[in-house]
Amino acid sequence: MIPADFIDELLAKIDIVDIIDEQVPLKKSGANYMACCPFHKEKTPSFSVSPTKQFYHCFSCGAHGSAIGFMMEHQGLSFPEAVQQLADRAGMKVPQTRGQNENPEIRAERKKKQQTLEETTEAAAQFYAQQLPLHAAAHTYFQQRGLSAEVIAHYGLGYAPEGWQPLAKVFQPYPNTALVESGMVVDNEGKYYDRFRHRVMFPIRNPRGQVIGFGGRVLDDSKPKYLNSPDTPLFDKGKNLYGLYEGRSAIKEAGRILVVEGYMDVVALAQFGIGYGVASLGTSTTAEHVKILMRQADSIYFCFDGDSAGRKAAWRALENALPQLKDDKALHFLFLPEEHDPDSYIRAFGKDKFEDMLLSQSKPLSEYFWQHLSDGLNLHTQEGKAELVKTSSPLLAQITAPALGFLLKQKLSELVGIDPADLAQLLGQEAPKRSVKAKSYKLPSATAKQPAMLTLVQKQIRSLLINPNWAAYIDLPEYLVLDGDFACLANLAEWINSQPAAPSSAQILEYMRHSPHQALLNLIFQSASGISEALEGSSEEDLENFRIGMKKLLDELKYRQIESLKQKNLHSGLSDYEKKLLLSLLTLKAH
Repeated sequence: MIPADFIDELLAKIDIVDIIDEQVPLKKSGANYMACCPFHKEKTPSFSVSPTKQFYHCFSCGAHGSAIGFMMEHQGLSFPEAVQQLADRAGMKVPQTRGQNENPEIRAERKKKQQTLEETTEAAAQFYAQQLPLHAAAHTYFQQRGLSAEVIAHYGLGYAPEGWQPLAKVFQPYPNTALVESGMVVDNEGKYYDRFRHRVMFPIRNPRGQVIGFGGRVLDDSKPKYLNSPDTPLFDKGKNLYGLYEGRSAIKEAGRILVVEGYMDVVALAQFGIGYGVASLGTSTTAEHVKILMRQADSIYFCFDGDSAGRKAAWRALENALPQLKDDKALHFLFLPEEHDPDSYIRAFGKDKFEDMLLSQSKPLSEYFWQHLSDGLNLHTQEGKAELVKTSSPLLAQITAPALGFLLKQKLSELVGIDPADLAQLLGQEAPKRSVKAKSYKLPSATAKQPAMLTLVQKQIRSLLINPNWAAYIDLPEYLVLDGDFACLANLAEWINSQPAAPSSAQILEYMRHSPHQALLNLIFQSASGISEALEGSSEEDLENFRIGMKKLLDELKYRQIESLKQKNLHSGLSDYEKKLLLSLLTLKAH
């Protein structure tokens, strides 16, 4: 866990304008900077970056956040990865809280070990790359696959020479602890030798570009054909994807990501101009893989060989994806002719034919889902329909995407001929509520996209977010019962007032990340869509309105407290303290 004070310090040292301008060209517009939003397609710029508040906000789609949030959403990084990248840029070391009393020496030792492992895998990658042009068989292998020097360099491809201990040429002493723990050297009952020998090498990088493991392919018919690094402190095959780091810009440009089965498939596709391919690392597509994929693009394509093994792998990928599905993400499945894999197909038919097949012949998840489950069933019989309900119901229960889940259940209802209400009861779920058709009133077109109306307390929270120093005007007595949105306002004010200096809006957003109030803040920002002035109110008049609003809220809270005490007095009586409090509140109300 990264300490909150480090996040505050990091955000104070970086400039969000510089961070975003490197990815999305910004133009000065008044006090802020504007651009077309990178998170949705638009022609008129509505993406605003505030240098004073240090946050971004799109007034069209509602995307918002700090520099950390931008790195997460735009580059598909996790929170720790985004913090690490920004910290590296600022020349800061990221501390980790692993217990309140962790020994600093232990923490330093752990960091040193991590760094040593990273240096070991990087040095190995450089050694393999240097060996490639020195060995004709390996160099010829890539030439026959049509790989250019540029693609070989882009992916850092190399060659692990024959022999038991080639890495001894660059690592002394050999063996050493880092070589064994990074998976580069095998310890076989005290006998040490290189894991990768006489193989072309594919370095595997994490989102920051650091080499964390390798895949190696034989040059002949030896077994195993592919050999991968074992799981190590650096490398977890279930949480990494080959080619993701190298393909980031292509993924962003295409707006989609393609998942294939092999390293060579990824590289071959890139050679023909399809650089948005990635591959799982010797394992089926996991739930963690799906999460990573969804952070990269809205459209995710899985491409598998058409044989039985490819179809089994595709179905495993679908099953692992079900709990991760979102209504704004689309998954597609493409099966190649049985005699082809992506490498052979694109070399035979070229980029245009491959992409045309990918976009026109791939099946949406919903279609593949029902096609697979219905295969071999006779849906003209009651038994076939019953079997479909039986096999699909546990899978449907895993889907949390509301719209997609509803539509798939609706499709099941159509396929088996059972009324949706009866089907819901059969599946052990609440039956969908039947709504009575109301009269239709057509609003003027100008009001077709109105933002959600905020309550007074939500407006006060919004004002506090963009004017943190206004927390000085918030005084909520301890005797008041604060819950819901009121608790959020009080929490914000208390934290801001506890800081040595007023924090920036970005620091407030990061403080509230993962808090119970994060959803409320998202709602407040969404309400500002289309209203650029909503996040600009900082004038004397705005401050006076804020102070008036706080007085109204205080009066409302006191009234609620009075009514609550009266009700309690009627039912169970009041303590001496509560009686005094009620008398005091009534006296204040009278004046």
